[in-house]
Amino acid sequence: MSDNSKNKSSAGGYFALATTSILWGTTWVASKVAVEQLPGLQVAYIRQFIAGGIFICFFSFVKKMPLPNWKDFKIIFLMSMLMFVVANGLSSWGLKYLPTGLASLIGALSPLSVVVIEWVFFKKRNVSALTFIGLILGIAGVGFVFYKNMFSKIDGDLILGLSLSIVAMFSWSLCTVFLSRNKIGLNPYYSLGWQMILGSFMLFAIVHLTQQPIPIVEISAKSWLAIFYLIGAGSLLSFIAFIYSLKKLPPAISSLYAYINPIVAMISASILLQEKLTLTILMGTIVTLIGVYIVNHSIKRDQEKIIVEPEI
Repeated sequence: MSDNSKNKSSAGGYFALATTSILWGTTWVASKVAVEQLPGLQVAYIRQFIAGGIFICFFSFVKKMPLPNWKDFKIIFLMSMLMFVVANGLSSWGLKYLPTGLASLIGALSPLSVVVIEWVFFKKRNVSALTFIGLILGIAGVGFVFYKNMFSKIDGDLILGLSLSIVAMFSWSLCTVFLSRNKIGLNPYYSLGWQMILGSFMLFAIVHLTQQPIPIVEISAKSWLAIFYLIGAGSLLSFIAFIYSLKKLPPAISSLYAYINPIVAMISASILLQEKLTLTILMGTIVTLIGVYIVNHSIKRDQEKIIVEPEI
């Protein structure tokens, strides 16, 4: 490949990285808009059903892929529970009660909880001092950013939102640990489609048993616009851009999206939703992401990088 071709390829990779970072960062804002009218679990199942259906139709009818076998289906079902019912469902629900920036920052703490899960439940003791430094920085950064909310404005909604978001983040981390120990024989995005579809069915049942969903005909144009943005930008275009960036850029660079997402979420929420954004919040966010970066690059599992942030 000529130098000119390499430069064009690299430029395309960086453009794809920027696209991924911006689109996945703004999905937090789109989710926040959608949950203003709809229950968070309803937003999640509508999004997952449509996006999952698109993935399955593409791989089934265009790529002619067979149905998952029973062994793969069992793994897909468990991943669907962890990733889409608990992680995506609860994080969408939690956004109802939290600032967008806080929710996105909690999601970015996933590598920290991966370390804790492996250390406590899998007795993994080769955790370095650098990892502990990263853990402390990550947790301290979140407290630094939102200390006023936590200590002077505590109410039931804040506690509920924090609880839902933390459980969602831990569920994503459990899924990360599970995937590191259980490989599936399907195309990852075909598998993703099945996970979304199964998750949407389970969330549909949960919502109709426990909450009061909004009838489809009563969903506002604003909410539909947010949902279709989540589907088109968050679940389809972002994945295409992410795959392209993985092919064209080194892993250390293509993974930078995960550290940019919370900042994009905070800035876009400040502009579009008038959420408060101060120098203190930005400083705390940087401290948190430095901690996540340290953890993510101090732990090596079979030469694979820990998944940094769940995509909302």
